[in-house]
Amino acid sequence: MKKKFSFWEFFQGIGKTFMLPVALLAFMGLILGIGSSFSSPSTLELLPFLDQPWLQVIFRFMSTIGGFAFTYLPLLFAMAIPLGLARSEKGVAAFSGLVGYVVMNLSINFYLTETDKLADLDHLREAGQGMVLGMQSVEMGVLGGIIVGIIVYLLHNKFYTIQLPDAFAFFGGARFIPIITSLTMAVIGVIIPIIWPIFALGINSVGFAIQKSGIFGPFLFGAGERLLLPFGLHHILVSMIRFTEAGGTQIVNGQSVSGALNIFYAQLQSGSPISPAATAFLSQGKMPTFMFGLPAAALAMYRTALPENRHKIKGLLISGVIATFVTGITEPIEFLFLFIAPVLYGFHVIMTGLGFMIMALLQVVIGNTDGGVLDFLIFGILQGTYTKWYLVLLVGALWFAVYYFVFTFAIQKFNLKTPGRELAVDDVTEKERTYKKSGKYDGPLILNALGGRSNIVSLDNCITRLRLVVDDMSAIDEQELKNQGALGVIKLDANNLQVIIGTQVASVKNDLENLME
Repeated sequence: MKKKFSFWEFFQGIGKTFMLPVALLAFMGLILGIGSSFSSPSTLELLPFLDQPWLQVIFRFMSTIGGFAFTYLPLLFAMAIPLGLARSEKGVAAFSGLVGYVVMNLSINFYLTETDKLADLDHLREAGQGMVLGMQSVEMGVLGGIIVGIIVYLLHNKFYTIQLPDAFAFFGGARFIPIITSLTMAVIGVIIPIIWPIFALGINSVGFAIQKSGIFGPFLFGAGERLLLPFGLHHILVSMIRFTEAGGTQIVNGQSVSGALNIFYAQLQSGSPISPAATAFLSQGKMPTFMFGLPAAALAMYRTALPENRHKIKGLLISGVIATFVTGITEPIEFLFLFIAPVLYGFHVIMTGLGFMIMALLQVVIGNTDGGVLDFLIFGILQGTYTKWYLVLLVGALWFAVYYFVFTFAIQKFNLKTPGRELAVDDVTEKERTYKKSGKYDGPLILNALGGRSNIVSLDNCITRLRLVVDDMSAIDEQELKNQGALGVIKLDANNLQVIIGTQVASVKNDLENLME
C-alpha cells in the first residue's frame, strides 16, 4: 500500500515541479524574442529606424538575459524536480540536483576525452555533442536534466535520514545526499556516452531516409524534429538536413551546394529562384503549427481553466504565445502539456509533420529557420507573391481550428491538469473561498486531529486545501477537523487525504509545519 501512495504522490507532484522552470522559460522566451527580433540584420534592414546604437545595446542585452533559461534549461529541471518532490530538506535536494548535473557532465567529458571521442568544435551537433556549463559533453537536452532530477529525488528519498558510524557521522543525514549523488552520477556519466551513439546512429539513418522519401520527407522531418526535441536529439537531425547532403544538393551559380539551409541562403544571395525542394525543410513547414496551432492550444488551455484561475495563467500563456508566434521558440507552450498529456504531444508531432508536408505540396517557398511571424514577413511577404505566403494564412486558419478543438476536447474529456485546472475535481464553492476569512485556526488541535506529527508523511497545499500523505488513515479525526473549521475531508485512498480549509490554507499549512518542526 505504501508503494501505491508513493506513486500517486510522485505523479501528482512531478507535474508541479515542471511548472517552476516552465514559468521562467515562458517569461525569458518573451525577453529573448523581443531582443533577438529587433537586433537581427533582417529586421534592421526592414525597420532601419531601430538601428540606433543605444537601442541595439538594450536589445542585445535582452537577448543575452533572455537566453539564460534556454541555455540552462536542463540544469533548471535537474534542480526543480528534486526541489518539488522532496518531502523535507528541499534545499539540499535542489543543491544535490546541481551537483548531480555537473558531475554527470564532467564524467561524460572525462570519458570522451580519455577515449579520444571529443568531436571537432565545428561539428558538435552532427556528433550529438555540445557545450554544457563550459564542458564539451553529450547533448541530451532537457532529458539529461530530468534524468538527474529523478535520480537525485530517489537518492534523497532513500538516504536523507541515513545514520553513519560515529567516525563518519559528520557526513550522515542530509549531508550524505550530495555525496551519494556525486558517486552515482559519476558512474551514470560514464555509461551515457557508451549508449548514446546508438541513438545518434539511428537518427543519421532517419536523415538519409528522409531524403529518399519524396513528398513524405518533409513530414518525417517535421514530425521527427518535434519527437526528438524532448530528448535533445533533434539537433542532429536538423543539422543533417540543413547542412549536409541529407537536405539535398543543388547547383547554385555554378557551385555545388549541399544542405537545405545552405541552398536557400545561396539562392537568396545570388538572386536565383528559390527551390521548393530546399524550403520544404525550413521555416514554412513550421508556420502553421508555430504561428497558429500552438497559440490555439494556449487559447484552449485558457478557456478550459477554471474561471477563478484564468487571470493567474494569462501572463504565462500570453508570453508563451508571443515567443512562439514571433520567434518560433515553442518550448514555453509545449512544456505545458508535454509531460501532462504525452498523447497530445503526439498529436502535436503529427500536425507539425503534416504542416511541413502540406506547405511542400502547395509549393510554398519561405526559408530560414525560426518559423515565426518575422520569417513570414521578411522571407515571405517582402519577397513577393511568388513565395505563396498567403497560403500560410489559409492553412494556418485550419490548423488553429483543429488544435483548438482537439485540445479543448482532450482536456475536458480526460480532465487533464493543464495550467489553471488544478482544482477541477475540487468543486470549490463561494463558501469555501470566503469561509473563516478573518478567523483563527487552532494549529495544535488540527495537527492532533490529523493523527499527530508522526502520522504525516507529506504535507502540501493548493489554493484552498491541505493535501496530505498520511501513514494511518484511521488516525484521522474527521469530526474534530470540521469542528476546527474544515469544510470537508476527502480520503482519496488509504493514504492520500485532502482537508478543505479555504483561502487561509497557506497559513494553516505553515502553522502545521512549524509545529511539526
